[in-house]
Amino acid sequence: MIKLAVFDFDSTLMDGETIDFLAKEHGVWQQVSSITERAMSGELDFFESLNERVALLKGLPFEQAKKVCQNLPLMQGAKECIEELKNMGAKVVCFSGGFHLATRHFAKELGLHADFSNILHTNGDLLSGKVGGDMMFSNSKGDMLRRLQSLLNATKQETLAIGDGANDCSMLECAGYAVAFCAKPILKQHANIIIDEKDLRKILPHIR
Repeated sequence: MIKLAVFDFDSTLMDGETIDFLAKEHGVWQQVSSITERAMSGELDFFESLNERVALLKGLPFEQAKKVCQNLPLMQGAKECIEELKNMGAKVVCFSGGFHLATRHFAKELGLHADFSNILHTNGDLLSGKVGGDMMFSNSKGDMLRRLQSLLNATKQETLAIGDGANDCSMLECAGYAVAFCAKPILKQHANIIIDEKDLRKILPHIR
């Protein structure tokens, strides 16, 4: 029985990286995407890379960022996978090293029980280039998952975690069902379920 299911957001629930979409809107996609790729592969410290990338978004109008964040492409099978997990009685949440502007919107759209992510700070109507929140560090997801397990009285064996990048390693280590979804090689080392097709429904046969 799965009591708790935790999804990463970027490149897991959503097809792509939120910060890359924002960077494209602000004309800094090339600089940001190269840092994102290295961070997700575990080549860069996540905290430092996040701050470096967000700094490049300085000056982007907040409303423009909000529009981008609320129009991201969902991963194929996301709605069906979440609906099935909820039918099984699981609490379904999202952890993201990305941003509240995106995760809160899609948490409502997908019917998630909760979302945990970071806040893009503003200066007036513009992004300030600063960020803060619950998911700033490489071990943040594992720390938050252990807190939720304690709160919900869910064991490791009753926990499902799905992610794709290096900052998901800490949460997969806490899960009996540890899914590397179209993942970087570093994350596959921490997984016992590997899905290499962009369809979240492919997870379901492994957990029924």
